[in-house]
Amino acid sequence: MASNKDSFGRTLFIVVGLCFVCSIFVSAAAVLLRPTQEQNKLLDKQKYILEAAGLIDTSNGSVDKDTVLATYNKYVEAKVVDLATGDFVQGIDANTFDTKSEARNPKTSFVPKHDIASVKRVAKDQVVYLVHNDAGELQTVILPIQGYGLWSTMYAFLAVSPDLNTVQSLIYYDFTGSGETPGLGGEVQNPKWIAKWKGKKLFDDKGNLAIQVTKNPAIASSQYGVDALSGATLTSNGVQHSLSFWLGNEGFARFIEKARNGGLS
Repeated sequence: MASNKDSFGRTLFIVVGLCFVCSIFVSAAAVLLRPTQEQNKLLDKQKYILEAAGLIDTSNGSVDKDTVLATYNKYVEAKVVDLATGDFVQGIDANTFDTKSEARNPKTSFVPKHDIASVKRVAKDQVVYLVHNDAGELQTVILPIQGYGLWSTMYAFLAVSPDLNTVQSLIYYDFTGSGETPGLGGEVQNPKWIAKWKGKKLFDDKGNLAIQVTKNPAIASSQYGVDALSGATLTSNGVQHSLSFWLGNEGFARFIEKARNGGLS
């Protein structure tokens, strides 16, 4: 009697075999593409750093890779900072240092006592970006900040002048999670709202954190205030909480203090 070529066993064998072969191709593709994906991820971050520093303009479309790389390498110096001391950490490539990965490791991170920004865990070491002009003079210090908004964790670059007090820009570039609602929380990326930050002061004359994201017109028009996003109270609160945390004692406070006392010179 001829064997049944359409038997269940033969069909199962073919299906399993196809799945195995496909899994090999998928795994191989993932491994081969990982370096390219990591390079693109780094390039994208560098682009937003340059935008925060005012060195490129992305409003008229994308900026080519070569321009981003050349501009970043010429003007930007990435440095790793120990939050506990405010000192620079030597011997680490800051451009490839992964703070997200560090934050997931209990040995290289800590749980904040006053987690107003809902960051959960914070890497003990963070990366800051020093931007120089053609003469090598420091023009901008960029601090990465993050915090929970309405639906997601929002990541931004806060660019300040060398006095570590005057805001140059606040650029939100990533929403991890389901993202902020377009037209509401997503308005943190609106150029008109971004423009409101330029020239604002983070700290008052006594060194106390004074910046406020507020619906109060009198405060918003002052040097310490920025208009809250209309219809996006929770996202506006998220921005405020992010600033309060990262500019506070569990964030960059010690680095800011040392920088003001000549630590960047």
